[in-house]
Amino acid sequence: MKTAQIAFLIFLGLLGASCTRKKEPDLSKIKLDVKIERFDQDMQQLDAANLETKCPDLKKKYGWFYADYMEGMLSVGPVSDTAYYQNLQMVLGQQDYRALTTEVATKFPDLKKQEQELTDAFKRIKYHFPKQKLPRLISFLSGFAVQTPIGNDYIGIGLDMFLGSDSKFYPALVQSIPQYISRRFTPENICPRVVEAFIREELYPERDADQSFIDKMVYNGKVLYLMQELMPEAADSTLIGYTDAQLNWCKEYEADIWAYYMEENLLFETDYLKMQKYLTDAPFTPGLGEGQSSAPKLGVWTGWQIVKKYVEEHPEVSLQQLLALKDAQKILKDSRYKPK
Repeated sequence: MKTAQIAFLIFLGLLGASCTRKKEPDLSKIKLDVKIERFDQDMQQLDAANLETKCPDLKKKYGWFYADYMEGMLSVGPVSDTAYYQNLQMVLGQQDYRALTTEVATKFPDLKKQEQELTDAFKRIKYHFPKQKLPRLISFLSGFAVQTPIGNDYIGIGLDMFLGSDSKFYPALVQSIPQYISRRFTPENICPRVVEAFIREELYPERDADQSFIDKMVYNGKVLYLMQELMPEAADSTLIGYTDAQLNWCKEYEADIWAYYMEENLLFETDYLKMQKYLTDAPFTPGLGEGQSSAPKLGVWTGWQIVKKYVEEHPEVSLQQLLALKDAQKILKDSRYKPK
C-alpha cells in the first residue's frame, strides 16, 4: 500500500475517533475558586491561655462543623456549655495529638494543589448541574476516624487520613485500618474522595428501592462514571481505589467475571449477605481468581463497565439524563454489555 494511502486511512481513523469523542465542556464562564478552610491550622493556635477568647470565634466562623467536631469527633462536650473547655485543654495537651498536628502541618503546609483539582471538579459539577449547591470544604484532624464526613453545609477533609501510604502512623493502626485500605491514604486521593462523598451523599444518593445486585452495580457504575467525567485527569485505579495489578486483573478477566455472575444467578439477587462481597472493600474477592489475586468489589467494577458501555451506545444522553434513569435492567439491556 502506498504511503499516501496509509496516511489517508490513518487520517480517517483519527477523524472517526474525534467524531465519537465527547466534547470537552467549556468551563471558562464558570467563576469558581475553591478554597479549603484550614480548621486544622486554626486549632494549632489554641492553648490553655486563650480558649475562652478564641473558641467563640472559631464557633462563629465554622458553625455546624465546629459543633460536630467538638461534640462528635473529639467528644469534649456540648459547645453550648463552656465546661467543654477543660476537656478540650486535655486533648490539646496530649502528646499523640501534638505529634499528629506536627505531622499534618509538615505534610500539608498548603493545599493549593488540592484546591486547584477541586476547583476544576466543582466547575464541571456546576456545568452539568447548574442548580446544585456546593459545600464548604474544611480540613481538620480526625484522629484517624474518618476521611470525608459530610455535615449540614460542609464536607470535612481529615488530613490525617491522607498523609501517604508510608506514614509512620498507619502501621500502628493496622488492627482497625488494614493496609489494603491505608495504602490509599495519600494526598492524591483527597480530590477523588471528596468528589465521591459529595456525589453519594448530595448529588446522587442511592435509592432505597435499589435492592437487587444489578441495581447496586448500576448505581455504583453511575457514581464512578460521574467521577470520571468530573475528574478526567484522574487514573481509573485511583477513582475505584484499585492497585494497578487489580485494575489489570479486572480487564483481563472481565468476561470470566460476567460469566460467574450468570452461573451464580447473581444479577437479580436481593439478599445483601450474598452480594456484599462483590460490593464492599476487601483485599480480594473470595472464590474468584487463583489464590488471592482477584480484585475486590467486582460488582462496582462491572457496574462501571456497564454504564460506560451504555453511554457509548447512547452518546446523546447527558449526565443529568443518565442519573435520572431508574431502570437498571433496561440500562443493562440497552448497553449491550457482553464482554468476551
